[in-house]
Amino acid sequence: MTSEITLFVNPTAGRGRGARAARPAASALRDAGFSVRTVLGENAGDALARARAAVEDGTGALIAVGGDGMANLALQAVVGTGTPLGLVAVGTGNDFARALGMPLREPAAAGRMIADALKCGRVRDIDLGRAGDRWFGTVLASGFDSRVNDRGNRMRLPAGRFRYDLAMVAELAAFRPFPYRITLDGGDVREVEATLVAVGNGSSYGGGMRICPGADLTDGLFDVTVVGDCGRGTLLRVFPTVYRGSHIDHPKVTVFRAARVELAAAGITGYADGEPLGPLPLTARCVRGAVRVVGP
Repeated sequence: MTSEITLFVNPTAGRGRGARAARPAASALRDAGFSVRTVLGENAGDALARARAAVEDGTGALIAVGGDGMANLALQAVVGTGTPLGLVAVGTGNDFARALGMPLREPAAAGRMIADALKCGRVRDIDLGRAGDRWFGTVLASGFDSRVNDRGNRMRLPAGRFRYDLAMVAELAAFRPFPYRITLDGGDVREVEATLVAVGNGSSYGGGMRICPGADLTDGLFDVTVVGDCGRGTLLRVFPTVYRGSHIDHPKVTVFRAARVELAAAGITGYADGEPLGPLPLTARCVRGAVRVVGP
């Protein structure tokens, strides 16, 4: 493996933490003997083009510095190439890095861990989800949670996570279950009233909400969590248990496992790794061993 590696940096991640985090991460990698180049972009499309060019030029690894959005963008550049992906997680959610066991908001520690892993050959292949031409590492969200995202993305104020807390309160006021048609592995069709349906390659989203707690990045299958037609009161009682993953014990929650999931519901946007995919219907496929990652 070449000793030149690429830092793929989102300077705005975590209210500016991305730009600040690049420096200690780069220093840790250089101290370990790596030559480091940095890739930025004027926008997401430009950044992705530059990252893909670095991969095509033979960089030894692509290291995404930012949050889950930056990790998702980096996935699009390395998937299927054999180029290892590393994560310096300094965003708001960091769920992909959490799933890989990487340090969170500790860029120097992440840089040292990545350097050691590259030197020792600690890389592994993990599964990814694919919906259309978009790859994702953690969870495809749809339903109540995606409606909260929709509303939060339309709000200009306040800044940060509090915006989404307010969006959640507003969505609760207008809450109703949604009629879904769910098709598993091309045959098992279920028509249900559901609060949300989450398709998990990884276990968590939203900064540690373990919506699919049993999801395994290497088994070739999604965990599909269906939260049924519960009312506001039940939703408010169940919601806090998502951080422990114990919500799956509630009678209104069902978990399926499948390699291919088709979701259809009117007026619902799908989000994967926190990024909008577009309106349902969507089909997600779990692709075994789709990407090589650097980890502990």
